[in-house]
Amino acid sequence: MRNIDLLLAAIHHILIFAVFGFLLIEFVWLRTTLTREGIMRIAAADLGYGIAAALIVLVGFARAIYAAKGWTYYSHNLFFWLKLATFALIGLLSIKPTLVFIAWRRDGELPDPVSVLAMRRYLHFELALFAFLPIFAAAMARGYGQY
Repeated sequence: MRNIDLLLAAIHHILIFAVFGFLLIEFVWLRTTLTREGIMRIAAADLGYGIAAALIVLVGFARAIYAAKGWTYYSHNLFFWLKLATFALIGLLSIKPTLVFIAWRRDGELPDPVSVLAMRRYLHFELALFAFLPIFAAAMARGYGQY
């Protein structure tokens, strides 16, 4: 059980860093002077972001169910639910940029600066919300929020 717990925790943390990295890359690469090549890079980073985010959910629930503390510990913790809700909100916010990046790639036209700035705002808000995830995780791991 300890080996599974360690393995799932390590994978979960690596995936969290990957998601944050992909999101930050998208934010940095998304400029008003976007090129076709830039659009392709952002779309590829967004795909990596989506895959890593989906894997976080799978590994996270496997960890909550099968790892050392078990589902009872997590399911009765306010910070667990706040962490999940925040991650879900980040995921919902990422839908619009993903659809826009796909359209930009498909259409072949360079986006106007107003559209680029609008997508940067989405990414900026996602990054801001991301800061709450380690706070909620640290509180949860220390037993705060148990009910």
